Amino acid sequence: MGESKEPRLAPLPRERWGEDARQALEKGFPGAAASFLDAGADAPPIPNVLGTLMHHPELAGAFMAYNRILLSTPTLGHRLREVMVLRVAWRTRAVYEWVQHTRVAAGAGMSREEIEATIHGAEAELWSPLEADLLRATDQLLDGHRIEDETWARLAGELDERQLLEAVFTVGTYSCLAMAFNSFELQLDPGLEPHAGLPLPE
Repeated sequence: MGESKEPRLAPLPRERWGEDARQALEKGFPGAAASFLDAGADAPPIPNVLGTLMHHPELAGAFMAYNRILLSTPTLGHRLREVMVLRVAWRTRAVYEWVQHTRVAAGAGMSREEIEATIHGAEAELWSPLEADLLRATDQLLDGHRIEDETWARLAGELDERQLLEAVFTVGTYSCLAMAFNSFELQLDPGLEPHAGLPLPE
């Protein structure tokens, strides 16, 4: 990432959001748009990622509706998803993604040791065979844009078709987000720190 401490694309302030922003929020967070738009002084702070996406509400709404499936009802389960997302965030040096997902991963039951082990990939000794293969698949997708045959065969012996599809889309989705966050030079939200003082990607 660049050395700038200012975003290239600053989050759009809430007071500049229009009806299209409400529609986008309803797609991404059904029933929760009012908490962002109608609470006045009591409204929660807008995360920088959400404010940035609101420069293009139509795209934001469609993306959030899609990503809600990966976040809310993953067929892989929350823990396995986070194993892959953290590896993507570290490999792509996406600081915002890494910090957010160290916290999500902790909420999904990953220990600090496990979160930090994603830095080292599949070779860390604490992974189950399936977790190690998902980390190998993540690296193979990042490096060669394809899961290698041996890795695929082992994954296919453990996962069903929906889970195999989701594994590839998880890596692709969070790689895309990493490209966006790094290109926008998205800044951490005030007070946001890595879970338990974990290192930051450089």
